[in-house]
Amino acid sequence: MKQRLTIFLLLICISLNAQNWESSWDTAVQKAGVENKKIVLVFSGSDWCIPCIKLEKEVWLDKAFIAYANEKLILYRADFPKRKKNKLSPAMQEANEALAEQYNAKGYFPWVLIFSPLQKQLGAFAYEKIPVSSYIEKINGF
Repeated sequence: MKQRLTIFLLLICISLNAQNWESSWDTAVQKAGVENKKIVLVFSGSDWCIPCIKLEKEVWLDKAFIAYANEKLILYRADFPKRKKNKLSPAMQEANEALAEQYNAKGYFPWVLIFSPLQKQLGAFAYEKIPVSSYIEKINGF
């Protein structure tokens, strides 16, 4: 019984500190409209792009950003991994490529776009070595 309670509490702690990335762009857009939250679209090369990996570790996984994002944002990552073990499903790859054609034609990585709840693009930025609080201010400024 104690073991089950410990596992349950551990799962709750993990879920409270986890980033909630949506599984599809359409879901992200729909959820943003319903919840009246900004959308953050991130173009990432999660297994090859060093600035993308740094952005993940320094910002997206930071507890302050997670708390902010859970309250104010809907997140979607359009990932373009290169390693076979990280390969996306054909449908996910096709969806991400369509988003890249529309919002990242120059192929910048990482490329972060901020949208209104109604999918109007408000701004965009790349990785910078700045504190998490500056990223939050930047997103709030759009």
